[in-house]
Amino acid sequence: MTQKEIYNLAIKMGIEADLRGKAMVDKIMKRINQKYEAMSKDQKEEFDKERLTNPYSDSRILVETKKQIKRILVGVDMEVGELLLADKLGNIDLVLAHHPEGCALAGLDEVMKLQADVLNLYGVPINVAENLINLRIEEVSRGISSANHNETVDAAKLLNMGFMCVHTPCDNLVADFLKKKIEKEKPEFVEDLLKLLKSIPEYKEGIKIGAGPRLFTGRPENHCGKIALTELTGGTEGSPEIYEKLSQAGVGTVVAMHLSEKHVKEAIKANINVVVAGHISSDSLGLNLFLDKLAKQKIEIISCSGLIRIKR
Repeated sequence: MTQKEIYNLAIKMGIEADLRGKAMVDKIMKRINQKYEAMSKDQKEEFDKERLTNPYSDSRILVETKKQIKRILVGVDMEVGELLLADKLGNIDLVLAHHPEGCALAGLDEVMKLQADVLNLYGVPINVAENLINLRIEEVSRGISSANHNETVDAAKLLNMGFMCVHTPCDNLVADFLKKKIEKEKPEFVEDLLKLLKSIPEYKEGIKIGAGPRLFTGRPENHCGKIALTELTGGTEGSPEIYEKLSQAGVGTVVAMHLSEKHVKEAIKANINVVVAGHISSDSLGLNLFLDKLAKQKIEIISCSGLIRIKR
């Protein structure tokens, strides 16, 4: 496979696993293209044209290589140290990161709009969801504006190393995987939900290194009620005020990837059980679901930087 084929596959799989459904994603993409066509010449020059075909601004080819990809180094966070590791190992055709770098990091806030649509799917009125998420998007945008986005990208260029990141598509794969598993097994109590998560190999391995599922709010004997997967995809944590709105929409339990203390306090106030599946173990699950497709193309995968590699 080429790097471009790997990238296109990631976007395709991300759309297919998107909780909003392919029809909604297509509708959003059509609207973006229509807005682009209506722009002035100057506006078009400034517009990120990758957004016309890729709905996930935090996933990009950062340094392009024309090589046929036979051997890749993959991890959750791939920075300068990991690039030097790839150079030291030798014969690495591509470095693939989960967490965004470069322009993908700069675009992290853009992908958060997904969260409003997902909240709406669980019963939160779209106007409420959008207003809460938009405030959080602005906060994240300001927070990442000062970052040295291209530090790692510049190192990859100097090393002449193919480099890309796949963030939200892999997070979508996690959310879709867990949604289907929860809908099939229908856990009644929070302890049943925890047991379900701990049966998944990445989470089982994550427990051994202190990165497995944990109950952050509520009690194991509590009923799950309606389970919402609102904290697994969409860039980063949303607004802490969502829990009150989710509770009003009839949600009893939220499954999250990670959670700040501020979010925990708001969830407790809203009487929402929150099960944190685990950040690195969840990222590993999403990456693995993608990497298995690459492995079928006879691409050798070398894991590092937190990736718990499990083959299915």
